[in-house]
Amino acid sequence: MQNDLSWIETIAPGFSNAIRQRYLILQRIQWMEPVGRRTLAQELGLSERVLRTETDILKASGLILSSKLGMVLTESGHDVLIKLDDLMSDLLGFPRKERRLAALLGIDHVLIVSGDSDQQPRVLENVGQLLNKTLSVLLLNGQNVIAAMGGSTMAVVAKELTPELAQQRELLFVPARGGVGERVDIQANAICSQMAQRTGGRHRSLYVPEDISEQTYEPLLKEPSIKSVLDLISHANVVLHSIGEAMTMAERRNMSTSVINQLKARHAVAEAFGYFFDDQGQVVYKIPRIGLQIRDLTDIPYVFAVAGGAKKAAAIRAYMHNAPQQTWFLTDEGAANSLLKGATF
Repeated sequence: MQNDLSWIETIAPGFSNAIRQRYLILQRIQWMEPVGRRTLAQELGLSERVLRTETDILKASGLILSSKLGMVLTESGHDVLIKLDDLMSDLLGFPRKERRLAALLGIDHVLIVSGDSDQQPRVLENVGQLLNKTLSVLLLNGQNVIAAMGGSTMAVVAKELTPELAQQRELLFVPARGGVGERVDIQANAICSQMAQRTGGRHRSLYVPEDISEQTYEPLLKEPSIKSVLDLISHANVVLHSIGEAMTMAERRNMSTSVINQLKARHAVAEAFGYFFDDQGQVVYKIPRIGLQIRDLTDIPYVFAVAGGAKKAAAIRAYMHNAPQQTWFLTDEGAANSLLKGATF
C-alpha cells in the first residue's frame, strides 16, 4: 500500500496530505460534534481560513452539515470515515511504526490508531473498535472463552464490541481476576457483563473480595461457584486487559498509606493483573487475588493489552518486560510516539 501511495503522490503531489487533513477534520468533528469552526481549528492546529476552505469542500461533498450549533457529520460522512480507516493507517505511517514498536517491546503485534487519548478521550473508542475488528478476524468459529480484566480503559473498550463478533461463535466472557476495590462499573464482573450484552454472548461472575487473608484465600478456591469460574478462566483462549500507572491504580483502589509509600520507595510505575512493576519490569508488590496470574498468559493463544496516551508510556514499557511473546498491543499515536522517541534500531 505504501508503495502504491508513493506512485500516486508522484503524479498528484499533495494528495496524501490533503486526504490526511480531511480525514482528521472528519474524525475530530465526529468526536466533538456539534463543534464550531474556531474550536475545531484550535484542536487541529489550523488557521480558521484553512479550516474554512477544507470544511467548505467537505460540506459540498455532503459529508458534513453546519448550523448555529456547529458542524456535524452526515450519514455519508460517517461511512466515509469508516472506509478511510485502513487507508489512513498507511498514510500516517502506522504499519512501519507498528513493526518498530513491536520489535522494541519484544512482542509479535502492535496496532495503532490516530490521536492521543490523553488529549482526546474518545480515541479509546477507536481502540475499542479496532479490538472488535481484530477479534472478528482472529477468533475461531465455535466456542471462545474470553477472560477480561476490569478498569476504566476496559469499560470504554467493552462498549465498542458488536454482535458481529458472535457470528458463528459462542462467546463466554469471564472475569480474569477476583474483585478489586474500585467502582462497581469498572470491575471485571461488570466489564464481562457489558461485553456479553454488546455481543449477544454469555458471561459468568467471580465474587471474591479484594483483601483477604491466606487462611481465607485457600478455602475459597474449593468453593464450587468459584472453582467452576476458575476452571473456565484456565481454559480461556483470549485475555483482554489494560495497563495502569502504579500510583493511579493504588489510589483508585484505596490502598493504605503504608502500601503507597512502599510502592513509591520501590519506584513502581506500572500495574497489571494486580502486580506492580518498576521501570525494569521487576515485580515490587503483588495484590493476593484469585484468578489469572502473569505466568498463566504464556499458554493463552491470544493476549490483548490495551493502553493509550503519552502519559502511560513508562507504565507500558515496564509491563512489556513481562508480556508474553504472542501479545497484541492496541494503542494510540500518543503512546506509540512516546515509546519510540529516542529508540534506535
